[in-house]
Amino acid sequence: MSVARRRWLAMAAVGVAAGGLGAWSAWRRYSPDAPEDGVTDLLFALNLPSTDDPAVDLGRWRGQPLVVNFWATWCAPCIEEMPELSGLQRQYEAKGLQILGIGIDSPDNIRKFSDERPVVYPLLIAGAGGSELSRRFGNTAGGLPYTVVIDRKGVVRSRIVGRFKLEQLRSAIDAVTG
Repeated sequence: MSVARRRWLAMAAVGVAAGGLGAWSAWRRYSPDAPEDGVTDLLFALNLPSTDDPAVDLGRWRGQPLVVNFWATWCAPCIEEMPELSGLQRQYEAKGLQILGIGIDSPDNIRKFSDERPVVYPLLIAGAGGSELSRRFGNTAGGLPYTVVIDRKGVVRSRIVGRFKLEQLRSAIDAVTG
């Protein structure tokens, strides 16, 4: 084997190792952590304004399967998945599922967005406090969108950082609505 070929193979091996280390590092950084104990109790204790109501008691959904989607008006992947979330709300409504959009943005931005792009599920306004709530649900990287699936007992069953894959989310919903 020539020296040039050995050098090329050595460089390729270093490149593969570096790529693997980078992928593992990114996976560790962006994988959600376990949610904090009692975080769903915190969620159900909140009263947040929505685009239609000055104070929505989230406790009204205790005992129902939930999909909680943290989003912002400036987040392109968040906006891309909203039609799919509306479709899932319609599809699973008879099974008691409720999808909630928790906006990490200003009230004015969320209301304007809602007027331009209506959805069939509530858009709640958490402002910057929504980032802290998202973190408590395991989103330590702070990425958006961040989607959490909660069962009827208030147990977090699934967490997805970034744009969800529809079949992955549908499978998580099937598991809590069954």
